[in-house]
Amino acid sequence: MDLKKIIDKKDVAAQYMIDEITHICTKFEKRGPGELGEKQACEYCAEEMKKLGCDTVYVEGFKENPNAFLGWIYITITCCFVALAAYFFVPVVSIIAIALGLTLCVLQFGLYKKVVDKLFPEKTGHNAAGFKKPTGEVKRRIIFNGHPDAAWEWPFKYKFSYLGFDIHMIVCFIGAFYTLIISILKVAGVLGDDLAKTLGLVACVFIPVWFGLYFMWNEKRIVDGANDNLSGCYIGMAILKMLHDEGIEFENTEIGVVLTGSEEAGLRGAKAWAEKHCKEFEDVPTFVFSYDTIAQNEQLMVNYRDLNSTVKVDKDVSDLFYEACQELNIPVKKGFVPPLGGATDSAAFAQAGMRATGVTALNHALPDFYHTRLDTPDALNASCLADCFAASVKALEMFDNGAKQ
Repeated sequence: MDLKKIIDKKDVAAQYMIDEITHICTKFEKRGPGELGEKQACEYCAEEMKKLGCDTVYVEGFKENPNAFLGWIYITITCCFVALAAYFFVPVVSIIAIALGLTLCVLQFGLYKKVVDKLFPEKTGHNAAGFKKPTGEVKRRIIFNGHPDAAWEWPFKYKFSYLGFDIHMIVCFIGAFYTLIISILKVAGVLGDDLAKTLGLVACVFIPVWFGLYFMWNEKRIVDGANDNLSGCYIGMAILKMLHDEGIEFENTEIGVVLTGSEEAGLRGAKAWAEKHCKEFEDVPTFVFSYDTIAQNEQLMVNYRDLNSTVKVDKDVSDLFYEACQELNIPVKKGFVPPLGGATDSAAFAQAGMRATGVTALNHALPDFYHTRLDTPDALNASCLADCFAASVKALEMFDNGAKQ
């Protein structure tokens, strides 16, 4: 299959994406994980998938406790305050409290485990999916994925930019480790009474910094999420649109668009969808491309590791996107989601045994719009959307012609 005429219309596709993203941001409720707006966006996109020729379309719910993903912060910071108070009287309790808080941080945020989920209210998140069958036998399948939910705002980042946000977080961790170290030294009997008291008083300087972390996220303000991540959702939707408008049918390649909600709550939608459906796609080679925040041309990247670098994704799928960019002379990097960098939904698919990769276009020195009220349709980058669309169509073309299978 030659898809050059669609690739050449990448600017038309980009405008379609911007118009649709603007519609969702302005007409529907805010799309917090497990909120009405997330469901509305899924239902809207599902109806569009039907119009664009998908044979199988569905919206389905899943149970989750979305506030747990950042709610662990309240528990960890409380552990820090308990540790500081205990240091002066029962330092062994201080060690236990800090160790508990840091372990929770690693498991709940570092690995996206459901450690404290049941402590937070249960909600229903939503996923949407559409599949367009080929004219003949299905011999291969490609799935384009994005997450339709939007993030809770990070007030410190909005007020103090990425640098101020990072410094705040780093100082909080320094304070926790400092308190842990002096507690261990005190229990070990290395410190004299006067020195132990002085070091404890020094630790008190971290009190206002820790207290500020209680307000690291604002549960009551959901951002528009135009870039993060309707931009990722609409790469797949635009491919369906352009194929439909041009009347292009594949002979043996099935195309899917899967929108998995509540990524901002710890990949909960992608995990739920993969757990339920992954076995359905073992019949033929199936590649999954997960897109997240397609916003900065110079940062277009295919990620070979995901989820704070703990999950290895599929090399062939990653290479296919990279090579597609090279074929079109679109600048692209090979990279990974770094520690403390979070994750894309590709990690959930990879953990379920599916062949997936994550595509991002975002500087890890996070831009001002990221997780703030500035992530509006006005912040969309038409050129970046066009390039990512073109590369994705080229990857589809190469895949249909037998690449990497």
